[in-house]
Amino acid sequence: MTLLASIDEERRGGLTIARVQGEIDASNTAWIGSRLRALLTNRSDALAVDLSETTYLDSAGIALLFALGDELRLHQQRLHLIVTDGSPIKRMVALTGLDQAVRTHPTLDAALAEAGGG
Repeated sequence: MTLLASIDEERRGGLTIARVQGEIDASNTAWIGSRLRALLTNRSDALAVDLSETTYLDSAGIALLFALGDELRLHQQRLHLIVTDGSPIKRMVALTGLDQAVRTHPTLDAALAEAGGG
């Protein structure tokens, strides 16, 4: 089995940063969702998911990010997505309205400035 994606994590105060490299599709959304949720604690203020190195995002991945955003709001936490201007997934994020439901940023620095992790 080939690993389609990897996730690196970093913590800055109450902000957790998860960098997703590779592809997010129906074959790995359960694993990715589980990994992202495991990064959060009751002391977490926000989760920033850096998609700047994500090369593919299908509808299952979009659904995961919508659901994760809803879950975090229920716990009074925030989800921030980093989607760079040159990213191959930027159009998908816009077409599905994910950028309207979840705060998106063109750079990690912009997300950190808003989320208070910088």
